[in-house]
Amino acid sequence: MARNRKALNRRDFIKEMTQATLGGIVLGGQYSCIDKKNADEVDQQVRDGQLYKKVKKPARVSLIKGNDRREIIYQSLKMIENEVLESLGNKKVLVKPNVVVTDNPLAATHVDALRAVLDFLAPHYKKQILIGESSAMKTLEGFKNYGYLALEKEYNVKLADLNQGYSYQYRYVLGKGNRPLPVRIISTFLDPNVYIISVARMKTHNKVLVTLSLKNILLGCPLNDYKKNDKAMYHTGPPAVDDFCHYNMFHSAQEVYPDLAVIDGFVGMEGKGPAWGTPFDSKVAIASCDALAADTIATKVMGFDPKRILYLSAMTEAGMGQGEIEKINILGAALDQCLFHFKPHEKMAELYKL
Repeated sequence: MARNRKALNRRDFIKEMTQATLGGIVLGGQYSCIDKKNADEVDQQVRDGQLYKKVKKPARVSLIKGNDRREIIYQSLKMIENEVLESLGNKKVLVKPNVVVTDNPLAATHVDALRAVLDFLAPHYKKQILIGESSAMKTLEGFKNYGYLALEKEYNVKLADLNQGYSYQYRYVLGKGNRPLPVRIISTFLDPNVYIISVARMKTHNKVLVTLSLKNILLGCPLNDYKKNDKAMYHTGPPAVDDFCHYNMFHSAQEVYPDLAVIDGFVGMEGKGPAWGTPFDSKVAIASCDALAADTIATKVMGFDPKRILYLSAMTEAGMGQGEIEKINILGAALDQCLFHFKPHEKMAELYKL
């Protein structure tokens, strides 16, 4: 469910409910509230069809195979061009790459993936585009190491370290013992007038099995001011199938959500993702205005079951997007021609019995 859909104004609802019912919305569509009044309010929301109602409408996801990264990503966007332009409107554009570390190119969004997105936008969008990241390491160092600086000369874009000079707002996540932990969320991600494009590499992960378009945004929005890194508070416990990170991403997704998902699987990462795995040449690109649908298809392409990944299945139950494969219309290549077997992180292989 995109952030600006009128069916459920997440920001108003969360602001009202969190004051009295922190932790009241939990995975799987159940809830627990601290008093009967708040329980009645949530019950009414459910009866009105505003909470935990699965998306029935099919989603469109483009899946392109080929031998040129930039071209297949561009073509994946062209296949949904009208849908993208309709949703973009007159908003400001934030293109969010994934720079999880600054010294391993395989872990980061490739500069040609960004070029493909900018090539697609150029004929339609004449305002300056922000390419912004809030890395767990030194963002600008990553921009330099991965060749991003050239983009400011090639396109009408501005590179930005969102960890410095940008305002933030406090929200809560859950930590050990279900304690609420205040985290600083970069305000740009909360702005309904910002069109968020997540450009992520297809990778395995050591906490939640896969990291794709959603996690790129949801773990990108907490602030790391280089003195304190709030991203770490999203996963405070030992690795588990129901790791806190699943809940905390689900919780944050009610306010922070990509408008357009672009997943670069030309060369993905398997094994010790998200930072130190090995390359996997799947040579695919995925794009959709439904980030959950995009991540669901990408997870299937990688050889994993999306229903077993708690943050994906919870978002499906909550109607944040279309997460049922049979209700996703795939454009381009046939899914059965793009199925691979990514090696999971060894910790996840043990926990998921893969």
